[in-house]
Amino acid sequence: MTSSSAAAAPRRRPGARPAPALAGPPSDVHPVPRRSSAPPAALDLLAQARAGLDEAAGFDRPNERYATAHLAALRTAAAVLAARGRPETHPRKRTRIRSAWEVLPEIAPELTEWSALFASGASRRARAEAGIPGAATPRDADDLLRDAAMFLRLVERLLVLQPVLPRQTGAGEATG
Repeated sequence: MTSSSAAAAPRRRPGARPAPALAGPPSDVHPVPRRSSAPPAALDLLAQARAGLDEAAGFDRPNERYATAHLAALRTAAAVLAARGRPETHPRKRTRIRSAWEVLPEIAPELTEWSALFASGASRRARAEAGIPGAATPRDADDLLRDAAMFLRLVERLLVLQPVLPRQTGAGEATG
């Protein structure tokens, strides 16, 4: 390895642990038997988000930690869109490209506040990715890492661990 490639490699914090709130399995949330209901693409995005949070937790530099945690949150949002989203059919709506943070509240209104939180950090993520010194402080990075981990756990519960409900029959339906 040359000295230039060693300088470009991200530094990891000594004794770095997995991202907060990701230590336990999602099954610790509720003891009711559950099944996976998310499509494979959403499950893959959730796995990538989880790996990204673990990676972010190991970075020493706040800019790297912040940008990687924000990307993990974006992948988490993408998992929701993959599981619940539908293509826009109205031609006028399709003319403008919108961010995941704009679309998420329409698809999952219960995640509106999370969407606003992460949308507000998008410009900081861009500065951090560009390597602008001080784009993210250690506190900013740690707070975002914690928030992204909570968001991931919430989405895992929402998508992956949907309770299995018996089919309800209406008043006019035959049951046999």
